[in-house]
Amino acid sequence: MTVLHSTFSLERTYSVPPKRVFAAWADPEAKKRWFVSKGEHELDFRAGGREAVEGRTPSGGVLHFVATYHDIVPDERIVFSGTLTGDGALATVSTTTVELFAEGDGTRLVLTEQDTFLDGAEKPEWREQGTGDWLDRLGDELK
Repeated sequence: MTVLHSTFSLERTYSVPPKRVFAAWADPEAKKRWFVSKGEHELDFRAGGREAVEGRTPSGGVLHFVATYHDIVPDERIVFSGTLTGDGALATVSTTTVELFAEGDGTRLVLTEQDTFLDGAEKPEWREQGTGDWLDRLGDELK
């Protein structure tokens, strides 16, 4: 039984104002397009609200991501915690902060995530790569 702690921060710049970036997080249909590659998605975007994604592991097992939103400041900040479960076993517990900064006509997004990885079911580099991938898909959504 192992526990590994990790923190990473990613930045992206988008050529749209913070209001548009924030809306892409808040709107369930938009969020599903860039956040969920395959599977089911539900989103209740409010402080105390919940987000859930059900997908598949590479081996075909069930994969669940469930998040709770703790702090939402429109057009500025989103804070949530989440769990990732694969094949019925808890793999990761995380806390994520997304900050949006107006820069000229665009937005600089800073995402900081603190993770607890359990029993080697997921690795920090996988999480950072996957998070970077969906931030890039968010950029595509905003075009």
